[in-house]
Order: sequence, then structure tokens, then C-alpha cells
Amino acid sequence: MAKILITEDEDSLRMFVARALRLDGHETHEAGDGAEGLEKLSEGSFDLLLSDIRMPVMDGIELAHQASVRFPEMKILLMTGYAEQRERADDLAIKIVDVVQKPFALPDIRRAVARALAEEGSRAA
Repeated sequence: MAKILITEDEDSLRMFVARALRLDGHETHEAGDGAEGLEKLSEGSFDLLLSDIRMPVMDGIELAHQASVRFPEMKILLMTGYAEQRERADDLAIKIVDVVQKPFALPDIRRAVARALAEEGSRAA
């Protein structure tokens, strides 16, 4: 299965998502903000970055931009509970797989991750 980094500043949601993805056999790692996430990405090879858009220190948009340059083969899936944040991700269209709208149920995030991992050539390098 896949090695996934979950970057989310809300501890309970981050743990909920990690637990859900481990049910599908994925190896999950967690970070509480974008800067910590970028640091963790540098420590190993990840198949997927699953990141909230709105976070302190470094938001998910900036994290996605930096991650896509440093790790062009890694897939990126963003999450947000704010419509205007989803629009901010539009300039990332070729770098990300999708944006998942919060709140979501356990099956929703599991399906979104499965779709993201199944996509071939979902991003331009």
C-alpha cells in the first residue's frame, strides 16, 4: 500500500484520517502544519501528500507548491472546509489530484485517497 503524509493542524481530524487510511493498509505519517510537513517530506519517499489548505506557519497551498517542485512524482490531495480556499487552489490544478471538501465521512476520505493513488500521470512534472 501507499506511504502517506497527512498535514492537518486539527489534531483530532488528523488522527481520524490517519486511522481511516491505516484501515486500508496505508502507512501514515502526520504533521501539524505545512512547515513540519515539508520537513517530514524531506525525510523519506512518500506516495501521497494529503494536506489541509488552511494551517498556521505554512498553509497547504504553499506546501503543495514547494512539494510539487521538490517531489514531482508524489501525488497531492488537498482538504478544506472553506469554499474560498478551494478557489485559491485553482492555480495548482496541474500539481494536485483534487480538493476534498470538509466535513467528510470516513468512507469519503478513504475513497478520495484511493482515487488519488489510482490516477496515472495525474500531475504534470
